[in-house]
Amino acid sequence: MTGSPDLWSRWGEWRKDGASGMKGGEALILELNRIVHSSGIASPVTSRRGLAARLRYLDSPAGRATLAEQGISPRTIRTWMKAKGAVSPIPANRDRIDAAYWERRRENLIRSGWLVKHLDNEGRGRRMEIYPVDQSRVDTKYRRDLSTRSITVRYIWPDLVDAWANRNANVVDEIWDDVITDLDSDYAAYAYVSSVGIGA
Repeated sequence: MTGSPDLWSRWGEWRKDGASGMKGGEALILELNRIVHSSGIASPVTSRRGLAARLRYLDSPAGRATLAEQGISPRTIRTWMKAKGAVSPIPANRDRIDAAYWERRRENLIRSGWLVKHLDNEGRGRRMEIYPVDQSRVDTKYRRDLSTRSITVRYIWPDLVDAWANRNANVVDEIWDDVITDLDSDYAAYAYVSSVGIGA
């Protein structure tokens, strides 16, 4: 890890005996992605309602530019917008519309400050569940006694969202180091995890 490369030196290489998981920073990124997706349009892009809702959301200069970045021609974009969702794009183009929608939603939640405010929760922070690495394939004699940990996390949210927004995994790793140092002397065992859950 970039933040603290020696985090696992006291337990050895994390996969050595068959444990599986990911860096805590990676789990944080996946959880932020989940939060963004859970706050968006629920109907799938394969439904008429979901398709129309995404096209409405993308009906702006920024939205059209994002569609163009996905490889959609200006002419096709104009046709879709005029049809107000009463169109049947091929599956590949539905995927492009969906990708453009989530990219714009991500950018809007960052730009508006909504995501930071939501996670900061008026200074109260958010409860975070930390699930340890999966040791089901580790021989019993080598397993560590690791339990799911639950902590309230404050203060990190502006820096975390900024690093996530800029796709800076190294800084996210450093922030994860800060999070787990609040656990206890065994914090190094949570450098790698199965997953992370944020109560938001």
